[in-house]
Amino acid sequence: MTNPNKTCDAIIIGAGHNGLVCATYLAKAGLKVRVLERRGVVGGAAVTEEFHPGFRNSVAAYTVSLLQPKVIRDLDLHAHGLRIVERKLGNFLPLPDGRYLRAGEGVTQAEVAKFSTRDAERLPEYQARLDAIADVLRALVLEPPPNITEGGWWKTIPELVRAGKLGKRLLKLDATLRQELLDLFSISAAEYLDRWFESEPVKALFGFDGIVGNYASPHTPGSAYVLLHHVFGEVNGVKGAWGHAIGGMGAISQAMAKAAIAAGVQIDTQCGVREILVENGRAVGVVTERSDVLHARAIVANVNPKLLYERLLAPSQVPSATRERMANWRCGSGTFRMNVALAELPRFSALPEPGDHLTAGIIMAPSIAYMDRAYRDAVDFGWSREPIIEMLIPSTLDDSLAPSGQHVASLFCQHVAPALAGGRNWDDHRDEVADLMIATVDRFAPGFKASVLGRMALTPLDLERNFGLIGGDIFHGALSLNQLFSARPMLGQAGYRGALPGLYLCGAGTHPGGGVTGAPGHNAARVIASDLR
Repeated sequence: MTNPNKTCDAIIIGAGHNGLVCATYLAKAGLKVRVLERRGVVGGAAVTEEFHPGFRNSVAAYTVSLLQPKVIRDLDLHAHGLRIVERKLGNFLPLPDGRYLRAGEGVTQAEVAKFSTRDAERLPEYQARLDAIADVLRALVLEPPPNITEGGWWKTIPELVRAGKLGKRLLKLDATLRQELLDLFSISAAEYLDRWFESEPVKALFGFDGIVGNYASPHTPGSAYVLLHHVFGEVNGVKGAWGHAIGGMGAISQAMAKAAIAAGVQIDTQCGVREILVENGRAVGVVTERSDVLHARAIVANVNPKLLYERLLAPSQVPSATRERMANWRCGSGTFRMNVALAELPRFSALPEPGDHLTAGIIMAPSIAYMDRAYRDAVDFGWSREPIIEMLIPSTLDDSLAPSGQHVASLFCQHVAPALAGGRNWDDHRDEVADLMIATVDRFAPGFKASVLGRMALTPLDLERNFGLIGGDIFHGALSLNQLFSARPMLGQAGYRGALPGLYLCGAGTHPGGGVTGAPGHNAARVIASDLR
């Protein structure tokens, strides 16, 4: 029997950042909201933890750009302690032959000119086109996409109106840019960059964004969109910039939690959900892992759609079309995540003295061909013998993370297979692959291995167990054309309403996709609040 005191307007499953955003908006709309979190800390993958004595880091999600300015304003996150600083340099690409390429405000074109005068001349037009397309698509991030629904005209008309508004926005682009947008959704990052540039290092610099969190080759059709997805962001009003939250990514989640609590949200940690209760075809509550039964008018899932429909609901409760879609829902980022405690800053052979390049995203992947080999190697072997690594050293911007004079580094490593073939288990190969990642950095920065004081290595299996990222998928589902926009998570569920009445989705498996954006939580809250009113 349900205790009346355990009934509320909305229960949100998962206190990741989107769940916290959704909860706060709903509470501000006057609804009684409760958030249930399996772990002992809020934030999902956006958390800061001590991983070695005296060393803290953003252990999963690791950098800021895509967090929506509207969400920051509406939740007044700065008043709740959030402070974001920009990197002093955007990216740094060291090369094995001793050359390097830097990218950032005021330096990119001159750096590109070192490799190709032609590429330097074409760079402003390349950036202008991406910026123009990104500006139009940014406006769509905080709007539900047109939802292909079944039913009468009363359901169809609102979606036609939404599609019409989308069409008007796209008409702001000229014919060339509309064609460019279509191409970005369908072609590969390699093909797109080949149209613009001739220098391999220049293509590598920009091509990395096409495979971040994407278990694919840069030659895979659709990878150009992943490149575009990563230019949507801004930091402190600067479009396309990347930054760091002082205190790590957990500072974002903590500020959101404070905003939620101030709005009246109840947050329960160490309170995982075992199953969703369904009565007469409607989601009406949850059963926690402690066997508590809680009821609400809206059950809101801030988890991967596959996790929702295959683990939290019985197959008989899920419509057949949704079951089929989830069976084919593509997950797996090919990501191996490491946090490293350092006795000193690394010295790169290409640029050994300390400088702004150590505040950048340091990309160790010198060419598109290198990235393609890394993917194919992972498919054939289980992990790349020559992996792709992006390293950030957030302690160069935030001295709260490490003891004085020492540092922490985030290693975002690709490619590894989300699940190993041949009956192998990631638990048996974690240290072997972690050693490989350290050795790879050491090739670019001799002495790096000797400076390592401690490390945390997270395989795809660890990312799934710890954070609910199935197959280590940081996006809750690949950002491929058939899993975007009105098809995210599937046709008929693009409007944040799930397969059952009373069931909603607010996580990265909905539009506009992954990254620490807050957009899915924002958009879902508008739909849920409207329905409950």
